[in-house]
Amino acid sequence: MTNELRTRAVVGLALIIVALGALWMGGFPFWLLLVVAGVLMQGEWGLLVGASEQHRKMAMFAVSVPLAILCPLAAGVSWVAFVLMATAFFFVLLTARSFALALGILYVCVPVMALLLLRGQAPDGQGLLLAFWALSLVWATDIGAYFAGRSIGGPKLAPRVSPSKTWAGLAGGVLAALLTGFLLHRFAGLPIQLAAASGLLAVAAQLGDLLESGMKRRAGVKDSGNLLPGHGGVMDRLDGVVAAAPLAAAFFLLLGAA
Repeated sequence: MTNELRTRAVVGLALIIVALGALWMGGFPFWLLLVVAGVLMQGEWGLLVGASEQHRKMAMFAVSVPLAILCPLAAGVSWVAFVLMATAFFFVLLTARSFALALGILYVCVPVMALLLLRGQAPDGQGLLLAFWALSLVWATDIGAYFAGRSIGGPKLAPRVSPSKTWAGLAGGVLAALLTGFLLHRFAGLPIQLAAASGLLAVAAQLGDLLESGMKRRAGVKDSGNLLPGHGGVMDRLDGVVAAAPLAAAFFLLLGAA
């Protein structure tokens, strides 16, 4: 194993341990982890859209306001948080005069709200299961897409955006996500309708990955940042979660809570 591969493996394992620990504890620790990740992602978003240092820092401050009110010790996921998110969006839009930079507020806040909503479901540990479902599907999608893409190859999915992704990889990711969803249904009691929706979440995760790949290609960079050795930036690790988490919350509200 090369030094680069070893570093990537060690950092990846550390990230998984931290994420699972915060997810297990829920409440304040889980919120705090999401806030830290969200503020860092807003900073990386600003770099990718070419914002000035001043406007980038301003946007990071602006996004921290709705993220702060999401704390379970404050208002949590409520209409107050949505109002503050909209306020932060228009504040950045009018101050920086950049719609692209302002979109970062939504890119960060919406998935954080979705994950907190899922984790906050209390009865019989349902919140832990739902949040784990949303996150594990993204992990399963990445793993399935990687191995299917490498072993099968074939036509490229979006060669102009991400030359390494294939249609076979997408299919492998969807199958891995469906398998994960139905295993959680069989052994943890995940509602069957949510398990069946897991494939759509896998597609969303891949689209989230492609969105960030397109932004990086346009910005002319390989990674969104260099905070995580061997992995790049926070956005590089969470681009699939950003797209899949809101859809998971929507499916829960429409199907799982029915």
